[in-house]
Amino acid sequence: MPLLTRIRGPRDLDRLSPEELNQLAEEIRTFLVEAVSKTGGHLGPNLGVVELTIALHRVFDSPKDKVLWDTGHQSYVHKLLTGRQDFSKLKMKGGLSGYPSQAESEHDVIENSHASTVLGWADGLAKANQLRERDDHVVAVIGDGALTGGMAWEALNNIAEAKDRPLVIVVNDNERSYAPTIGGLANHLATLRTTDGYERFLSRTKEILDRTPVVGKPLYETLHGAKKGLKDFIAPQGMFEDLGLKYVGPIDGHDIEALESALARAKRFGGPVIVHCLTEKGRGYQPALQDEADRFHAVGKIHPDTGLPIASSGADWTSVFGEEMVKLGEERDDVVAITAAMLQPVGLEKFAKRFPERVYDVGIAEQHGAVSAAGLATGGVHPVFAVYATFLNRAFDQVLMDVALHKCGVTFVLDRAGVTGTDGASHNGMWDMSILQVVPGLRLAAPRDADQVRAQLREAVAVDDAPTVVRFSKGAVGPAVPAVGRVGGMDVLREPGTDRPDVLLVSVGALAPMCLEIAGLLDRQGISTTVVDPRWVKPVDEAMAPLAERHRVVVTVEDNSRVGGVGSAVAQALRDAGVDVPLRDFGIPPRFLDHASRAEVMAEIGLTAPDIARQVTGLVAKLDGRYERSAADAVDSVESARD
Repeated sequence: MPLLTRIRGPRDLDRLSPEELNQLAEEIRTFLVEAVSKTGGHLGPNLGVVELTIALHRVFDSPKDKVLWDTGHQSYVHKLLTGRQDFSKLKMKGGLSGYPSQAESEHDVIENSHASTVLGWADGLAKANQLRERDDHVVAVIGDGALTGGMAWEALNNIAEAKDRPLVIVVNDNERSYAPTIGGLANHLATLRTTDGYERFLSRTKEILDRTPVVGKPLYETLHGAKKGLKDFIAPQGMFEDLGLKYVGPIDGHDIEALESALARAKRFGGPVIVHCLTEKGRGYQPALQDEADRFHAVGKIHPDTGLPIASSGADWTSVFGEEMVKLGEERDDVVAITAAMLQPVGLEKFAKRFPERVYDVGIAEQHGAVSAAGLATGGVHPVFAVYATFLNRAFDQVLMDVALHKCGVTFVLDRAGVTGTDGASHNGMWDMSILQVVPGLRLAAPRDADQVRAQLREAVAVDDAPTVVRFSKGAVGPAVPAVGRVGGMDVLREPGTDRPDVLLVSVGALAPMCLEIAGLLDRQGISTTVVDPRWVKPVDEAMAPLAERHRVVVTVEDNSRVGGVGSAVAQALRDAGVDVPLRDFGIPPRFLDHASRAEVMAEIGLTAPDIARQVTGLVAKLDGRYERSAADAVDSVESARD
């Protein structure tokens, strides 16, 4: 790849001829397929923005000019053109992030990987430039899918207010976010795609009239002066211009020369401009183009020639949920499903094929999805809103004030809960069990295995007077973890074999196997342990306090932030019941976690069986007055027990 290896920064592009630029685009696509097939990552979106990214860096001077990427999963080409060409550890510990990263490069301005926020960032940066009298340009790249989010339109309303504040908005229109984009905006953009653009019409008209003596030029100027009506007649782009935004396009997003021309005009304009670019997700890679579901939006390790996965990981949490939803739909005609532009990633594809009239894709608009769910529930049906745990953060106010306040029977299913790892800080689902603790009446389930996903989903949709939440992890679901007993509504996973056990270990969700391992390590230290799975972690089961009172120490282990999580709720329940038992809560520390594998992240934050067993051993020893034994002895003892 002789051209790509010569690119160490954006200005290296300036020396390339048009032919070389096209060659570079092909080299980049070859590189992406070969590199991402080895590591996994966002392949389809990046294949679609190769020429667009080249043109952006040719026209604008990053990092002086700020190029902002909404979501950022389409920033791989940007990384390549800004000197980051080692993709061997993409999304792995010590390697490149799958999103823009300030720690990686001065060319990366924002790291947000939640959609529809870039226009708000751009508005603020443009205002700062104006206040500081800087001549920097601000360029915001946003997909048509992200434009379905309400935040984007709030920002557009503010951006349009200042006609003299320079800001370029590039709409990367590939008709998709994950799946095909839906809604009124999508229909409007589709009309623009399929209609000859105004600029092309006007250009042809000018050529003809320039050759017409006497009346040609005045007639052209008259037509140009009437451009608003003419534009609406030729291409209905008035929606943007009615907001006060200059519109340029549609532009072929794979024609570098046309892109540069459009972007250069937008750069000179001196006010807010929308440049509408038509791109093809997965361009140049046939397996991606043949993938009707999401054009290889995100892939694991694949064979580069065929696009087929290298290995199957077996059943995962998402597919278990999806299959049970189909069964529920067959049994109950009042069960409907909601997705926020992620039908396939959250497991609703089979339900949609079976019951197409009972699925609502609201676009990237989690807030609207939650309020719409409240309306559906009030109308007599039971909506199941499936969404990534990290994305429910965006709809907290609606869960609180629209669903819970009105006692609506809505079930939220949170996929990718807990540490997800490779997608980095923004995608770890580590806040849901904290922020939802404050919602009155809400009930929250954390299934430990596939059987519990099925059972607790059914228990959730049986509730018609309050919101319910079912949360589960990312990836493969392990074997069933059987209960050996029941206390109240809690499953007992391990009994201590003594009337006065030392430790009550409260296991939350998918961490049950690890908690059983902890109990085994403690047992070898002579520490008797009861392991319980609360199943429903909110509200705290009434049987928790009397059970805790029969133990010397209570330990909670959760795949969620320690701040305000299940451990905090259990501690408060014990205090309220007057149970004065020492409690240690283990979970995720309150910080943003760097991208790495789930196992590596868990080890880094000390959320592993040996780490927890060591600390619990020390706590019990302290209660026994035996704490004079050194910490090193405790470590050696636990490690030898594990071996």
